[in-house]
Amino acid sequence: MHDIRALRETPEPYAKGWDAKGLSGSALVAQILELDAKLRAAQTGWQTAQAERNEASKKIGQAKAAKDEAGAQRLMAQVEALRAKLEAEGEAEKAAAGALNELLASLPNIPAADVPPGEDEHGNVEVRRWGTPFAIAKPRDHVDLGEALGLMDFAAASRMSGARFVVLKGELARLERALGQFMLDLQTREHGYLEVSPPLMVRTEAMFGTGQMPKFGDDQFMAVPGLNTAESFRATDGPIEALPEIRWLIPTAEVSLTNLVREQITPEEELPLRLTALTPSFRAEAGASGRDTRGMIRQHQFYKCELVSVTTPDQSGDEHERMVSCAEAVLKRLELPFRTMLLCAGDMGFGARKTYDLEVWLPSEGRYREISSCSNCGDFQARRMDARAKAAGEKGARFVHTLNGSGLAVGRTLVALMENYQDEGGRIAIPQALHPYLPGLTHIGGMSGS
Repeated sequence: MHDIRALRETPEPYAKGWDAKGLSGSALVAQILELDAKLRAAQTGWQTAQAERNEASKKIGQAKAAKDEAGAQRLMAQVEALRAKLEAEGEAEKAAAGALNELLASLPNIPAADVPPGEDEHGNVEVRRWGTPFAIAKPRDHVDLGEALGLMDFAAASRMSGARFVVLKGELARLERALGQFMLDLQTREHGYLEVSPPLMVRTEAMFGTGQMPKFGDDQFMAVPGLNTAESFRATDGPIEALPEIRWLIPTAEVSLTNLVREQITPEEELPLRLTALTPSFRAEAGASGRDTRGMIRQHQFYKCELVSVTTPDQSGDEHERMVSCAEAVLKRLELPFRTMLLCAGDMGFGARKTYDLEVWLPSEGRYREISSCSNCGDFQARRMDARAKAAGEKGARFVHTLNGSGLAVGRTLVALMENYQDEGGRIAIPQALHPYLPGLTHIGGMSGS
């Protein structure tokens, strides 16, 4: 959400920022300021009419006390007319406020000053890379490897759930579980994140707070008691958000973790809050039709170790760099080659003001693929959640800054590990960092250690 006062006083950065996101910034600013003017005019009109009505009501009593019945009748007629004006101004205020809030809620965050320009991934800038891609003569992709081992079954998943699901078995299921536990332990034991076990279903207000709603509702899965078929849902009246018992399956634990501070004033001495959770995530992927249809790269259900930080505005820049290093540490411990990319304005997510992506090397594709995205959202989410912080001894509170990142996406890490640690016979070596989580297992497949 955006600060209407700041937009009113300094509109240029907003126009420039939305231009960088591929929108018509000047036109949007003009539309916002027009709605804002209508809202303030309606508010002023209501206040004026209310003052006039109060004054006229006061004079009615005075006229009656003076036996001026004709004057009292004129004043009563005036009060009635003012009542109608109050209703009209109230309706105008409600309409202008609704239109303004709807427009502001639909607009993305504006990029930070050091975000590079660009329309899509081609404008992203490589910041650094780590490790050397594995030399594998004829790399097989994770689907071929997993199915050959008899431990990855897409057909069975499709029969029960449809496309973009997978069944993992045996050692691969153990390996997925070990990866998630390793990530969680690293972030809590070494990087100071507090482990949280959050709800997997949330209200619409929580999704709005982190920016998934209303703009990206089609990419989410919802659960509504008593509305278990498409036909019964279509029979309801009003928008989805109006259904009182609706819950959304979280697309990432970012939603649950960040909303822990919604409608709260946190003492600044308790910041930064660093939170982590290992949870299933659910995404409809409505906007990704036809992309990555093979394998585990883009699934409807997957595990992710999420990182969330809540900071003061002066801390958020340093906290962002720290979060990226915490995510990078996972790949370094697993000895997986990767690169860190600073996203351009056009490739960033809706709520982000600055984002780094980590991209891991996939031998079967001969390229780097995203495995983590770490974003600084500034006060964008905090305004939508009304999340503030207050320093000791200070009277006022200010909006916090929120940050989120993957530390990491477990499924994509499993894919990267399988492909980078394969041998010619189709076995998969277990990296040293995971040995404590898989005692006695050094390889998956073949005879040795399986």
